[in-house]
Formats: sequence, C-alpha cells, structure tokens
Amino acid sequence: MATIKGKDLNNLSDWNEKELRKLKINLNNRLQTFQFSPKAKDLPKSNPLFGLGAEECKQLLEEVKKAEKNL
Repeated sequence: MATIKGKDLNNLSDWNEKELRKLKINLNNRLQTFQFSPKAKDLPKSNPLFGLGAEECKQLLEEVKKAEKNL
C-alpha cells in the first residue's frame, strides 16, 4: 500500500504512480465532503491534506492529474 504521510505536496514529481493515485482518491473524497457538508471535519495533522480548503484541494487535484500524465 502506498504511503503518502509526510510526503511533500509541493514536489509531486517525486511521487510514484500508486502514491499519486491514493492522493487523488483522498482529494476526491475530501472534495465530496466539502460539497455535502458545509462544516467539514478537520483532518489530523498527519494527513497530507491537513489545513487545505475546497479550492486548494481542487487546485492540488489538477496538479496531481498533470503529474500522473507525466509518468
């Protein structure tokens, strides 16, 4: 199983295919949470998406898709 805890979100080129796929799934789940619940629960600090809002998650999702294409 791919581990994404502690990975740098600013340098997606260092991530492998499984890690990017897991991050993309997490981002999609988080975006659904924001969509269906106006007061989404805070994530733990160990989660790479900690502190990100809906717009930041959307931007990161686009960056993940670009990084996947470059693999």
